Amino acid sequence: MSRLAGKTAIITGAASGIGLAYAERFAREGARVVLADVNEAAGKAAAERVAALGESRFVHTDVADPASAEACASAALESFGSLDILINNAALYGDWDMRDQSYEYLQRVFEVNQHGVWLMMRAAAPQMVRQRSGRIINQASGAAFNYASAPSPDGEFHGLGSFSYSQTKFGVVGLTKFSAAQLGRFGVTVNCIAPGVVDTEATRKTVPAGMLEQLGREQPVPGVIQPGDLTGAAVYFASDEARYVTGQVLVISGGRHMP
Repeated sequence: MSRLAGKTAIITGAASGIGLAYAERFAREGARVVLADVNEAAGKAAAERVAALGESRFVHTDVADPASAEACASAALESFGSLDILINNAALYGDWDMRDQSYEYLQRVFEVNQHGVWLMMRAAAPQMVRQRSGRIINQASGAAFNYASAPSPDGEFHGLGSFSYSQTKFGVVGLTKFSAAQLGRFGVTVNCIAPGVVDTEATRKTVPAGMLEQLGREQPVPGVIQPGDLTGAAVYFASDEARYVTGQVLVISGGRHMP
């Protein structure tokens, strides 16, 4: 397992869940991994875990802070001498408050889930362009393709909801394609993974008890998706095998979403 040997990868939101699964798989594939997360204690613990598999370090990163995003990219270069792969996985999800439909909260979700993706790409792209090679993998969600919501209990209209999470993830899809068109001529590809409902601690906080298993039974390919089920797609997008693949969105949801 050495498809990423000699490559340096930044993975945001890598302290737990899907991000940690990416970090572990990339280390096994030979990559040097920078685990970027706003949770310092969990991030350091995750980096120690990944260090048993390969070279790694933790960098405290707030993707919604432009200076922090730039500092993360600089830290990767200082530590490992190159910046070859960026996985934009960080998002407000486990602590996402669906009841808060205020404009202020909508702005906060956009700051992290969409603008944070752009800030990290902006920080990493110049080095990738200088190298004339790079792989950017953005994480959207099957929720980007959900266009229906449950009616209010009384059937009445009580104001237009923001559907903040879905909005931001659909924005990530568009941002992926827009960036792919800009960066392709420099040898930098930009692709997107859109998972369905994945069994993580964050999901268990968000999805009502028993719902995860029910959703798994209702998929065309039944089963509860695990974080490790996404890592093969990320390795492919990051590898030399995908050098002509860009601007693509791969949905991994057991067939629940077929955009």
